[in-house]
Amino acid sequence: MITTLADALAKQGYTDLTPVQTAVTDPALEGQDLLVSAQTGSGKTVGFGLAIGPTILAEDGTFGPAGRPLGLVIAPTRELALQVKRELQWLYAAAGVTMASCVGGMDFRDEKRSLERGAHIVVATPGRLRDHIMRNTIDLSEIKAVVLDEADEMLDLGFREDLEFILDQAPESRRTLLFSATVPPMIATLAKSYQRDAVRIATASKEKQHSDIEYRALSVANHDIDAAIVNILRYYDAPNALVFTNTRAMVTRLTTRLSNRGFSVVALSGELSQAERSNALQAMRDGRARVCVATDVAARGIDLPNLELVIHAELPTNAETLLHRSGRTGRAGRKGISALIVPAKMKRRGENLLKWGKLTAEWATPPTAEEVTAKDEERLLTDPVWSEEFTDDEQTFAKRLLAEHAPEQIAAAYLRLYAGKQSAPEMISEYKDGPAAKERKPREVSSFGPSKWFSVDVGREGKAEARWLLPMICKAGDITKNEIGAIRIQPNETFIEISEAAVPGFLRAVGGNMKLENQATLKALDSPPDLGERGGPRKTKRDYDDRPKGDFKDKPKRDYGDKPKRDFGDKPKRHAPRDQAAPPPSQQDHVAAIQPIPGAADDHKARKPRHKPERRDHGEALVEKRGKPAFKGKSDGKKPGGKGKPPYNADAKPRGASAGKPAGKPRASANDTSKRFVPPGGKAKPRKAPGKGGSAAPRRGKS
Repeated sequence: MITTLADALAKQGYTDLTPVQTAVTDPALEGQDLLVSAQTGSGKTVGFGLAIGPTILAEDGTFGPAGRPLGLVIAPTRELALQVKRELQWLYAAAGVTMASCVGGMDFRDEKRSLERGAHIVVATPGRLRDHIMRNTIDLSEIKAVVLDEADEMLDLGFREDLEFILDQAPESRRTLLFSATVPPMIATLAKSYQRDAVRIATASKEKQHSDIEYRALSVANHDIDAAIVNILRYYDAPNALVFTNTRAMVTRLTTRLSNRGFSVVALSGELSQAERSNALQAMRDGRARVCVATDVAARGIDLPNLELVIHAELPTNAETLLHRSGRTGRAGRKGISALIVPAKMKRRGENLLKWGKLTAEWATPPTAEEVTAKDEERLLTDPVWSEEFTDDEQTFAKRLLAEHAPEQIAAAYLRLYAGKQSAPEMISEYKDGPAAKERKPREVSSFGPSKWFSVDVGREGKAEARWLLPMICKAGDITKNEIGAIRIQPNETFIEISEAAVPGFLRAVGGNMKLENQATLKALDSPPDLGERGGPRKTKRDYDDRPKGDFKDKPKRDYGDKPKRDFGDKPKRHAPRDQAAPPPSQQDHVAAIQPIPGAADDHKARKPRHKPERRDHGEALVEKRGKPAFKGKSDGKKPGGKGKPPYNADAKPRGASAGKPAGKPRASANDTSKRFVPPGGKAKPRKAPGKGGSAAPRRGKS
């Protein structure tokens, strides 16, 4: 191994390499393309950092002056790209590395300036890197190694075209390393297209994935999901916890809910700016926040220190997402817990996700409030503060407390203060897991027993319904619905079955007149009513699926009798044949008019044109809109060419309501442009003649 890289690992506390790091640093693979699949949390970032070292470093293990980039690392998300940059920064620090990033959400001008100053390794996301290439702000002509981190995720997010564009811009002599948790067919196709004789490295099988993670599937009632999340966070009290949801709206709602419960919580979703997302992760790293509610944007490659708990507030869409979510904990040999919140309506889906991911989970219920309280007391008794040494001031004040209060009061006060720092646990409803649908037995219908039937003289035609008949009978007869059996509503009466043991009391309460509260009459029957046999349950639409279309069995066709023909009187038919009988004399002219003209079957001009009514004259406005020149000046009543109407004809006969009245002031015409506007109470100003003279308009300037 290169000396500068070995020193960086030792300084960081590395004693042994993980299997994937050992495999990619094999001297026999130096200079070859690699296709590596390894489980999350196996140290892939440091692994490909060590793998590209011999390719981009000089013989002495250092970099020269920064110029065009030598190494390129592409990651699917902004958070993962910035995390890779931090890891490679300390790994190559002794080699004098200059890093640059091209990440969406950051200032493009700052990235451009850092690239102009020169960089040895560039870490980028596909979309932003393509923008830099198209704007000629980055030169990939000297790239020696390209790493695609989480390649399967980039293809899932739709970056295939961007990756192909970027790889086409890099030199063909480069090394190409693909790192991915899984190798689907799309990754294999991409490897064949852009890698040369790639060596396949698989360091873990699916059966052994996440051996350091304890999976717990917690069954809850549908309305106890939020309460279950609160109790899980309180029970495990992890230094860092991730709560995964499927939507941004759920992130916002759950963040607010946990913040109100007293948790130090941050949010991480795609709707936040890059600065807000970076601040959220930094708050988790430095301890200012202990809970992060996130969408699947944080399910890839994010490494948070002391992350011991992952909660799936909403079940993921597939088993692969479940693996990547859970892989945020249990990294680098640390233990972790992955808790799936499984509502009653989602139990089958939770079982399928675990089966498809080949994971074994312990099925249980969320911690109850009593279990959370007991866990708090256990943590209090084992707190390291009891074994620490106290200062003189602390011991002096302790003696003062003992002098003023009893030891039991001091202990109870300390317990109350300790509990006040934590959120109170939530009450969880008792979860009852019923049998599966296919295992449920049909409901047994027990017989009503000996009974007596009564009739009420109101039926379906009287708007009788069981929902108001039942309480009316119970109230009138002083019985409950348990003493009433069947209620059969007929068109004009209703039959009611009453338990034989309750009949005497029922009759006493009703009275001798057998009247109900709405004046309905009740009548006792000597025997059960003959309602006919229903013949089993009522038929549904499926019972008629086997019947052939149009099969009405023996139902006779409706006879409409001899339908009389329509009598049109003397009116001829519209399309009568030519050889029909001659029409009556009164219609001969009309028929002659509609007969085709001989020899003009194909000449439409020879046909008699249809009569069209004359269009109304709307004045000059419509004429101008049609593109025709407007008629200006005084009109003598007709337009040029003899067409049009005069604006006003005094000799014309008045129409409508004005008939028989004396003619008044002539109506104004739109064609008459000789008149000018005269303001009320004033006189029209004389028009100024053009040219020179007393009436000419004054000229400005020198005369």
